[in-house]
Amino acid sequence: MPETNSETMIFDRRALRRNRDRAAAGFDGRHDFLVQEIGDRLLDRLEDIRRRFPVALDLGGHTGALARLCGGRGGIETLITADLSPAMIARAPGPRLVADEEWLPFADNSLDLVLSCLSLHWVNDLPGALIQANRALKPDGLFLAAILGGETLQELKASLAAAEIAETGTLVPRASPTVDIRDAGRLLQRAGFALPVVDSDVLTVSYPDALALMRDLRQMGEANALAARPRRPWRRATLARAAADYADRFGTPDGRVEAKFEVIFLTGWAPDASQPRPLRPGSAKSRLAAALGSVEKKL
Repeated sequence: MPETNSETMIFDRRALRRNRDRAAAGFDGRHDFLVQEIGDRLLDRLEDIRRRFPVALDLGGHTGALARLCGGRGGIETLITADLSPAMIARAPGPRLVADEEWLPFADNSLDLVLSCLSLHWVNDLPGALIQANRALKPDGLFLAAILGGETLQELKASLAAAEIAETGTLVPRASPTVDIRDAGRLLQRAGFALPVVDSDVLTVSYPDALALMRDLRQMGEANALAARPRRPWRRATLARAAADYADRFGTPDGRVEAKFEVIFLTGWAPDASQPRPLRPGSAKSRLAAALGSVEKKL
């Protein structure tokens, strides 16, 4: 795998691959519920677009949830699943390959559709990855992705930070940076996509306690992969304090805890001359006031 400049490397992609490799065997049916749910929502959005996609790519496809959910939905004829983890991709159905989202092995203008479900939040250079996806698309090809947003797991982050400060007097990097929905549209524009659209959903998941949530994240392959992460494990006392804090601040009446996942959906099109374009300012042939039946007043 190509090296990333250490000055810009936020995530350790080798650690991410190891995390996913370890999680692969138990992922399907037990810890893939987020990918299943968000994948279904992605395909719902695709079904609103009345066209065919002869060759589509699922970028960061885990064990192939989209391929299983697809079944011809959304006009997809052939779906290629790609993932960084050899162990994950070995469990995917249909055409598949091991590929890094940061180094796409696809020719320019070769794909009709690029999908990505809950994987691009681990990319060091997200604008660069989006640019590569845009280049791989044919003119008027579609990019449709879901990434984790900034409100994801704020409760867990707050409790872990409070517990670590109380137990050790320090706070080391453990929480991954995420994209803010206000910046997501600008990222699509920066990558050269036309007609960008961004929206978000929040999913709330219930757990017995914070420790069960943390175990689930590891078994999803979503454990800490920050390049600057501490190599020593959590202290038991710190984890116990964090779990107590989480239950105190974010517990439910039935004795469980809730975790929120913000999912940001990104939609953009590879530029093409056939796409609608905004009119030039001042080119309107009728006034808004006339359409509204009101009186126009000059400032």
